[in-house]
Amino acid sequence: MELIQEHSDLSAYLAADDAVDHGHPLVRETADALWEATGGDAHAYAAAAFEFVRDVIPHSADSGDPRVAWRASDVLATRNGICYAKSHALAALLRARGIPTALCYQRLGDEDGTRHVVHGLIALRLPGSAHWARQDPRGNKPGVDARFSLDGERLAFPVHPELGDVDYPELYAAPHPAALTALRESADRQELWRNLPTAL
Repeated sequence: MELIQEHSDLSAYLAADDAVDHGHPLVRETADALWEATGGDAHAYAAAAFEFVRDVIPHSADSGDPRVAWRASDVLATRNGICYAKSHALAALLRARGIPTALCYQRLGDEDGTRHVVHGLIALRLPGSAHWARQDPRGNKPGVDARFSLDGERLAFPVHPELGDVDYPELYAAPHPAALTALRESADRQELWRNLPTAL
């Protein structure tokens, strides 16, 4: 699939906003620690940031945490979030170190097969690279084995177009309004589950 940039200027994919708040002290502190641990190498840092968000911050559906975080800094502070929120956190950590990062989405059948929901992930473009590479920090569990990869996608879920799934090719600089609204207007995860968008 050919990924499509929403903006031709890569600087749009380095910007901070309310959700991807990479100027926040906690985001900067986390980014600095990961950067130092990886020796200041952009590739190693990107992999470490991905693994940190994937593994250290549980997906709230897996942990049972009822809280709804949507800002990157809140995701890092609460160690909690669904796919959209975890993507905001990873985007913030990558952008904090000058790595252009986009927000991406898929439409997937939910776990019990009763409806489709929109799933969030990211794409990054490392310095010197001419292409974007999608990464899915959702968090692994039995049946889900997402990995950091620049050579071929190792995402959390397969897409089945014959079942109504959609791989959206757009690379967004800011969270899609449908995803952000669901997060911001849900008091808890139970309400969020009812508010998740079914398509973009």
